[in-house]
Amino acid sequence: MIDIVKEFPGVRALKGVQLKVRPGKVHTLMGENGAGKSTLMKCLIGIHPPTSGRIIFDGKEVNFKTTQEALNSGISMIHQELSPVPERSVAENLWLGRVPTKSFFRVDHKKMREDSYKLFEKLGLDVNPDEKMGNLTVAKMQMVEIAKAVSYDSKIIIMDEPTSSLTETEVEHLFKIIEDLKARNVAVIYISHKMDEIFRISDDITVFRDGEYVATDEAKNLTVDKLITLMVGREVTEMFPKIECPIGETVLKVENLSAGKAVKNVSFELHKGEILGMAGLVGAGRTETAEAIFGLRTRTGGKIYKDGKELNIKSPEDAIANGIALLTEDRRGQGILGLLSITDNTAIANMKEYGFPLNHGKMRTDTTDYVDKLNIKTPNIETPIQNLSGGNQQKVLVGRWLLTNPDILIVDEPTRGIDVGAKAEIHSLITRLAGEGKAIILISSEMPEVMGMSDRIIVMHEGIMTAIVDRKDFSSELILEYATSDTPYDPSKKEG
Repeated sequence: MIDIVKEFPGVRALKGVQLKVRPGKVHTLMGENGAGKSTLMKCLIGIHPPTSGRIIFDGKEVNFKTTQEALNSGISMIHQELSPVPERSVAENLWLGRVPTKSFFRVDHKKMREDSYKLFEKLGLDVNPDEKMGNLTVAKMQMVEIAKAVSYDSKIIIMDEPTSSLTETEVEHLFKIIEDLKARNVAVIYISHKMDEIFRISDDITVFRDGEYVATDEAKNLTVDKLITLMVGREVTEMFPKIECPIGETVLKVENLSAGKAVKNVSFELHKGEILGMAGLVGAGRTETAEAIFGLRTRTGGKIYKDGKELNIKSPEDAIANGIALLTEDRRGQGILGLLSITDNTAIANMKEYGFPLNHGKMRTDTTDYVDKLNIKTPNIETPIQNLSGGNQQKVLVGRWLLTNPDILIVDEPTRGIDVGAKAEIHSLITRLAGEGKAIILISSEMPEVMGMSDRIIVMHEGIMTAIVDRKDFSSELILEYATSDTPYDPSKKEG
């Protein structure tokens, strides 16, 4: 890809960038959110034809007008945001647009199932082709998307954040599939923010910054620090800027909270100025606990107190009215309103403050204030939020909840799928809010993050709370031990 320029109304997303990919190699694209990685890939496969520049594939100049043209030529892509057809079977999703047919153009369901079984067997995947797609976990859906991309027998497979929803076992399985693809001389273009993954599987790494090409080098010639400096244009010396804040009185008290089978008798206290981490493996019940507190999930038992007063939270509206905010894990599904502007997305949780008819001037003023405070990169505040990078979308959602002036802020996987620069900014913001006296619950699957940011950590396993660990006792081994234990927490015993 040579001198690729891509312009959207009001913004130049790519400014003459380049990329050279070798067959049989993993070529990783790095850069902060908004650097242009996904946009460049969409230019390659025909979603956003480049404004100018040249694409040479297999020695010939190409200019794909549609993704189907790219697929037919041998380039497939696994997108970061999955878009399955939930009411149809796995097999129908797998062969969508190319189903095998028999006489009179009838779908050959038998062949479609057989081909699906053969593909899953070849990749070592345990998925039932007859299962409805919507019944699968997000991780299983991701593996089906990976299988779909492989099924095209492509010469290049683009993987955009493929491990964001996978367990460690599934990540290992993906890496094995990638090794098999390399052995067949298939090139993999890999987009990820996870440093340990990148240095483990990459042959070549290209860095972009603000829509511009920065550098390309072999992975063996780079270090984490050097890569971060290339990405952000500065050294990120403090990824987890934890400062000691005075811990005040109890703000939130949760007693024997239950929510069906997902949450069982969880009890803890949260204090003013405290960052309380929640750790655990997939299925531990951390998100479900947060949803039960916020009114997104029906409580089947237990009590919630704020400032000593029992709350009867039955909906998110009740939670917001009581000074509780939740930054959801599912940014795409439960967070952003993609077609609406940054202003609308920022103001929506605080609509009662804008009167009727709405005071649009005050909405714009408040939004501009948080765009400046949170360093949100956008052409203007009327830009649809779906046009922003993942990290900037996340910052808009943070601004949304800060605008409600909550006493308690629950942040669920706040840095998932965003780059190191944006991560550092989110971490600094969380620390600053704690310093201002906000009470924070931080849910994270990244051990360095939850240990680096928290004053205490609640550890959960399959819906039960197995430990509360003080900061002085933090170790990944100890937290992992509790995360795999099925013994409920006993407050009479000393942690650590």
